Amino acid sequence: MDGIEASLDKIVLDPQLADLLAIVKGARNGFTYGAKIRFPHALVMVFLFRSGTLQEKLRIVFKATFQHARNLATFATIYKTILVLFRKTSPEGKESSLHTFLAGLVGGYMVFGRGIQSSVNQQIVIYVFARVVLALARLSVQRGGAIPRELRERVTNNAWPVFAALSWAGVMWLYRWHPETIQPSLKSSMKYIYVDSNHWDSFKTLLLRNR
Repeated sequence: MDGIEASLDKIVLDPQLADLLAIVKGARNGFTYGAKIRFPHALVMVFLFRSGTLQEKLRIVFKATFQHARNLATFATIYKTILVLFRKTSPEGKESSLHTFLAGLVGGYMVFGRGIQSSVNQQIVIYVFARVVLALARLSVQRGGAIPRELRERVTNNAWPVFAALSWAGVMWLYRWHPETIQPSLKSSMKYIYVDSNHWDSFKTLLLRNR
């Protein structure tokens, strides 16, 4: 066994295979991370808010987990492969900011942008989008050379409170007046908290259970 492990170590530490193995490990890590993130979330949401038999609920949980894991693994594979191709064909032989953007663009379209979108894909993209907006806001302030230092600090200190307040104002307004536009799982959660709480017919349905 030691001899086999030593041989494998020699192979995976070969510099000529570094690019290929980095893609393989990116896929592995994407799959693992997706499964770790989605499984507990899906388990809780399905068993709390979905009806059906145990087998049906478990099928939904494993389907969502596999889809999340597969999509992150596929994106990592496409993204890292394109970066390797850019680096190999670039006159400078190194990665540029444009390469990173284009690799993300192609991967995002191929994995998350095409076809009928599942709730899993929508949640991933919305999660990423929210963090991109926040990061770009911070970046714009950091690079705002013409902005006075005092104003820059004020914007930095208040960016999150404003973002949080506007996000909740927006989602509550949309749910109240245009609920058909809200993503299904979010709409279900909001109904449970803000609509079901208006109805009870006994002490039990007031505090001990929802219905």
